[in-house]
Amino acid sequence: MVSTREQYEAYPYPERDPADEAKRLITGSPSHPLEIDHHLFSGQRDWSQPLRALVAGGGTGDGLIQLAQVLTSAGAPYEITYVDLSTASRAVAEARARARGLKGITFHTGSLLDAPDYGSFDYIDCCGVLHHLPKPEEGFKALRAALAPGGGLGFMVYAPYGRSGVYPLQQAFGALFEGLDPKTRLHRAQKIVAALPDGHPFKANVNLGDHAVSDAGFYDLLLHGQDRAYDIPDLLEVLENTGWRLQGFPTPALYDLSRIAERPKGMSDAKAMEVAEKLLGTLKMHIAYAVPSEDTRKPAKGSNRKLVPHLRGVQAGALAQAVAKGKPIPVSLKEMKTTLRLPRESAALIAGIDGKRSLSQIAEGARLDPLAFGAAWSKLERELGDWGLLLYSNLLRKG
Repeated sequence: MVSTREQYEAYPYPERDPADEAKRLITGSPSHPLEIDHHLFSGQRDWSQPLRALVAGGGTGDGLIQLAQVLTSAGAPYEITYVDLSTASRAVAEARARARGLKGITFHTGSLLDAPDYGSFDYIDCCGVLHHLPKPEEGFKALRAALAPGGGLGFMVYAPYGRSGVYPLQQAFGALFEGLDPKTRLHRAQKIVAALPDGHPFKANVNLGDHAVSDAGFYDLLLHGQDRAYDIPDLLEVLENTGWRLQGFPTPALYDLSRIAERPKGMSDAKAMEVAEKLLGTLKMHIAYAVPSEDTRKPAKGSNRKLVPHLRGVQAGALAQAVAKGKPIPVSLKEMKTTLRLPRESAALIAGIDGKRSLSQIAEGARLDPLAFGAAWSKLERELGDWGLLLYSNLLRKG
């Protein structure tokens, strides 16, 4: 079997060209600072204090670069520690950071199992790594041991149903190509995949695309020697057994059974999420935030009028205009599509969102009393927040 280290030395993943940093910033979940603040710090983090972050298994640097660049652009101080097994992946991440002139990052070649040796952290990013460990539980435990009081974790692990067709091929290729080097394994597997019949579960799975983007993507998807997926019960169990509690998902709507079918009375939240995942069938990963199991904090809510709202992935002006005209708002995710219908009277509230004004200031600008504002805002928060379009954070607020 080709080891995880050997794979990523041969094919750093995801494939990135540092020269592209001059043209775009790759953003996503987890680890966008607005999202971190919303889910882990109730939208009230003091960003004048340095964020001590660990990027555990940072690969070629997507999460690292996003975190460092957004904080740099906001003028927020930070100290980021990057750790990865692969020297080739680390070289790409370092080159991307240099291309942007990012400071405050310390790079290490090593294992996330040694996370506590690097210090204590307010925030830990671990995206696409834990499911590649021989014993993922040990990884979750190591990250918990490296967490500072009051901190939290943003992570991604694979989910089974949206990856249908992947694991039988991984198993078959593992048996076929035992003892072969990564390059030979890749070329032989690509020929086999190209000849798969149209009815093959993998070929029919429109949720998958990495194999068509790059050699590194193909190898990571179909030739990985250590790979497992977590359904909702598995995920909740491993968190509970390793000292974590699920804090929430960046897009809660994907796990909301009531959006797919009528939820039976008395059904637990855990069971409802489990059923929703099975009915949806398109989730190929779980992106989530977690806090220590004994921690009772909650994600930010608009009941706190001091919070500063942000729109993510949509412009306030354009959205306000569409809502004012009564237009439906399409939301298109890889996993699910829907249409939001927001009350026309909420257009003025949306127009007031600039990432700097608090909810109280937005209400004042719209000339709404607290009760009227609360009723209108709760509808906005439910629709936009559940789809990850509305977040609360003090990141851009000065003074």
